[in-house]
Amino acid sequence: MYIAQAFKYHYGFWRYIIGIIIVAIGLTLGQIPWTFAVFMEEGFNMFAMPQTELMTSLESNFSLFLLLLSYGVGLAALFFAVKYLHQQPILALTTSRKRVDWKRVIFSFLITAILIVGGILIGYLLEPENFQWNFNLVPFLILLVIAVIFIPIQTSFEEYLFRGYLMQGIGTLVKNKWVPLLVTSLIFGGLHIANPEVATYGYFIMASYIGIGLLLGIITLMDEGMELALGFHAANNLFIALLLTSENTAFQTHSVFKDISTPELLGWEVFIELLVVYPVVLGIFAKKYGWTNWKNKLFGKVEKPETLKLSEEP
Repeated sequence: MYIAQAFKYHYGFWRYIIGIIIVAIGLTLGQIPWTFAVFMEEGFNMFAMPQTELMTSLESNFSLFLLLLSYGVGLAALFFAVKYLHQQPILALTTSRKRVDWKRVIFSFLITAILIVGGILIGYLLEPENFQWNFNLVPFLILLVIAVIFIPIQTSFEEYLFRGYLMQGIGTLVKNKWVPLLVTSLIFGGLHIANPEVATYGYFIMASYIGIGLLLGIITLMDEGMELALGFHAANNLFIALLLTSENTAFQTHSVFKDISTPELLGWEVFIELLVVYPVVLGIFAKKYGWTNWKNKLFGKVEKPETLKLSEEP
């Protein structure tokens, strides 16, 4: 139902290609302020600097604000494409329900916040030598304001693009659910390949990025809407930004703690994330919202509603 409702609007795949171009232009324009600020700081040397150094060229709160700003421009560009290119209401891109279920967003946000805070607390208790107290009141309060306002915009952009726009676009093209689930997850993970974490820990960490893409895609398909995915993604990025940073992360922040452990990837941590944490999240949501018919919702066909008129073709 969630993917199939895109058939009610202009769903020709060529429109999605143009839409992605519009979004790419929006993101590029949105990154101009950050690029200009770095250029003013580093000059032409910036073109020879590795990404890890570029990310620390500016004061971290200022850099974070400018980087997150680009996602706001990207989200506006995406909504523009959906409204004027597809003539589709944003509600139909968000959910198959008659209105956005904010209780779902809040529930998912709280569950994820508990998992993130709990995970960091357990890590601190088990290996306190890997954590450095990094709290500084004024910079942290500035970070708090920036993060609370702009990180949900960043995560919403990614959800609307991958679990919304591309999920529906690919789904209406191939007429099934598993292909858009897999493709959007691979693209979502692949776009993180330039992150400093990959250079530090190796390509095995890509399993984590692809895994979270699969989790959010499964949640969206099973729940027939993005509300749970929106809440999960926002809480995940927000609490990590506020509580823990390191020299090897994409976002350098004035967080409460700094990870000073030796940069090596422990495979068991990724396996716990993929094989324990994510299944627990799915189990909680499945129990809470009574999910059934998993096979059809994840692998079934996407059928065009018979009630559509010829005038509603692409």
